[in-house]
Amino acid sequence: MTSDPVLFWIAAIVAAFFVGGSKGGLPMIALLSVPTMSLVMSPMQGAALLLPVYLVSDVYGIWIYRHSYSKRNLAILVPAAAIGVVAGYILAGRTDENMVRVIIGCIGLTFLAMRMRMRLMGKSKPKPADVPRGLILGSISGFTSFVSHAGGPAYQLYVIPQQLPKMMFAGTSTILFAIINVMKVPPYLALGLIEFSELGTIALLFPIAICGAWLGYRITRIIPERAFYIIVEIALFLISINLIRVGLSA
Repeated sequence: MTSDPVLFWIAAIVAAFFVGGSKGGLPMIALLSVPTMSLVMSPMQGAALLLPVYLVSDVYGIWIYRHSYSKRNLAILVPAAAIGVVAGYILAGRTDENMVRVIIGCIGLTFLAMRMRMRLMGKSKPKPADVPRGLILGSISGFTSFVSHAGGPAYQLYVIPQQLPKMMFAGTSTILFAIINVMKVPPYLALGLIEFSELGTIALLFPIAICGAWLGYRITRIIPERAFYIIVEIALFLISINLIRVGLSA
């Protein structure tokens, strides 16, 4: 952790706001939270510090989207994500976090290239929520979420081609990752990543996260459907590039 408390609090407040915004319906900015904390501590420490913040903002996010989510997607992705979380726990300490970042970034860029190709060929038809892809990408999402709260690209790779209504897309994301975050608590505790001495610091970040969730929800409601998905894809591109950059430079 950095010896500069001012830098730490700036990073922590910004990261907490990103966490909240993602729960309000802007899942792409969740990937910015751990990289922000990585400026002042190791990625795994940052992920562990932010987990309670995620859990509190999850409660608010679930309440917001309690009527807007895809039951079929959750039925497929939740069990798959559980497999990924268990794999993350088993491989903890033997996983190269920077390699995971590079892989996530490459997955995101590959998906965007495929989307661009389909656009050039003409309007693509919505894909169904099929089980085989859901199990693979859901497992990847659970694993990368465990390692660095970076489960978003794999989730988007699976769900965006379905062309769900924007509020259902956002609600499914919010509820899925709320469940994944609960799954991560026992292994994080078992690995000693959650330090109870930091609970005071974490509690001060809760209001920031709730404010971010409220603002994220308001922004999601007013953005036109087409613009929403364009923003998601632009964010995915920028985040994927940044993940590759960080992973290769470490």
